[in-house]
Amino acid sequence: MLTALTGCANKGGASAGAQSPERQSDAEYDLARDLFQKGNPRAALDHALKAVSFNEDNDKAQYFVAVIHLSFCSTNRGLDTPDCRLGEVEKYARAALKANPSFRDATNMLGQVLINEQKYKEAIVVLEPLTRDPAYVHPYFAWGNLGWAQVEGGQVDAGITSLKNAVAAEPRFCVGQYRLGVAFEKKGDLALAEQSFTSAVSVPDPNCESLQDAWEARGRARLKLGRSVEARQDFERCREISSETATGKSCVRQLAALPAGSASPGSTPGTGTSPAGTGAAKGARENP
Repeated sequence: MLTALTGCANKGGASAGAQSPERQSDAEYDLARDLFQKGNPRAALDHALKAVSFNEDNDKAQYFVAVIHLSFCSTNRGLDTPDCRLGEVEKYARAALKANPSFRDATNMLGQVLINEQKYKEAIVVLEPLTRDPAYVHPYFAWGNLGWAQVEGGQVDAGITSLKNAVAAEPRFCVGQYRLGVAFEKKGDLALAEQSFTSAVSVPDPNCESLQDAWEARGRARLKLGRSVEARQDFERCREISSETATGKSCVRQLAALPAGSASPGSTPGTGTSPAGTGAAKGARENP
């Protein structure tokens, strides 16, 4: 924000107190970041859009507009929330890449949103070169998104290979572990699926320990494996994270469908609630 207070002559030779569009854009971008970090995404979006209006070649501002729009998809309703506008995320991710074709995080984001839009072939084309880019400091993100695009697009074997690369590069990448489990489940290998889901929720990080989709998926796999007591425990943990999300509602339905004999040890009769699950953190949004 200090750039807004400095007096420099602009390119056109205006008065010393005037700012160039580039400086105004940078100042608006800094303000947008500050507001976003303080939990005010709507005000942040307003200033990020101003930054873009001052200078459409401000790749950081273009990318940040995409980031803010994607954050609106992180509610209990997920992609179904009215404020989740994937088309805007794609638009500004592409604008960031137009301004800076080497903007690797923007490339990864574009691949991610294309997956969310179910444009799997386009996502694969975008993400494959990024996995081969030695300068990208987060290769497991690229491998993780590429693998998910492949799995969702029907290339399950290729997806398993990519997702194995992702978790090999970063074993604590719990979203990658979860996605690998889904891929194994699609292959019918429930034992490996259960192992991957366990790896996902066992990462010592609050976001991973409350990765709701992984708890639901492990419960589903364990139920198919005939381990109904353990499945109930997973569905209970899933419900504790949130019963308002689509995944949480699925866990509630699956709990209701379980036979009474599968009640977990220590659960409260009639509720299936385990005392050990109190105080659980809210589930973090991931991009499966």
